[in-house]
Amino acid sequence: MTGVRVFLLDDHEIVRRGIREMLEDSGDIEVVGEASTAASALRRIPAARPDVAVLDARLPDGNGIEVCREIRSTQPTVGCLILTSYDDDDALFAAIMAGASGYLLKQIRGNDLVGAIRTIAAGRSLLDPAVTQKVLARLRDEPVEDEQLSALGARERQILRLIAEGMTNRQIAACVHLSEKTVKNYVSAILGKLGLTSRTQAAVFAARLKA
Repeated sequence: MTGVRVFLLDDHEIVRRGIREMLEDSGDIEVVGEASTAASALRRIPAARPDVAVLDARLPDGNGIEVCREIRSTQPTVGCLILTSYDDDDALFAAIMAGASGYLLKQIRGNDLVGAIRTIAAGRSLLDPAVTQKVLARLRDEPVEDEQLSALGARERQILRLIAEGMTNRQIAACVHLSEKTVKNYVSAILGKLGLTSRTQAAVFAARLKA
């Protein structure tokens, strides 16, 4: 494959520089943009038009998984690779839900990272089906409390289902014909009623309902 366009998101400049130099030494990969924060990445990625976005999982203003969710919802042709220092099943599940094509630890060798980017640029996934099934099986084995679900109203259940489908607040607002601020308030109420702290946990809860 030739001419793979890559965008890098990492809050450490020295890490970005090292990855950029390694990728550009490969001969067929061009780094077309960089960012150190989630907000900056969401602004720059559409204009950069990368084939693959390499996203750090943890950032000062958010995380690469949420960036992946946003990018995949607006630019589905961009493949997202989550690159992290943390081996975490919950983060892996969140990456799967967000539409990531790969989830790798930063200990990966340079040649393997180059190969992973080429694989994703070719439209293939790096996620091992066995790992994905393991995560989903864990969800099926965890009981869902009916009392928790009964605490939600009809609109809240509808919004919970849309969260599980990976929609952003903006997309949910358009789908249910409400303002984005109103949807945000609904999401906060849902998290409070279910005793959860993040959208990822809400998505996990909804996935368990479907299992």
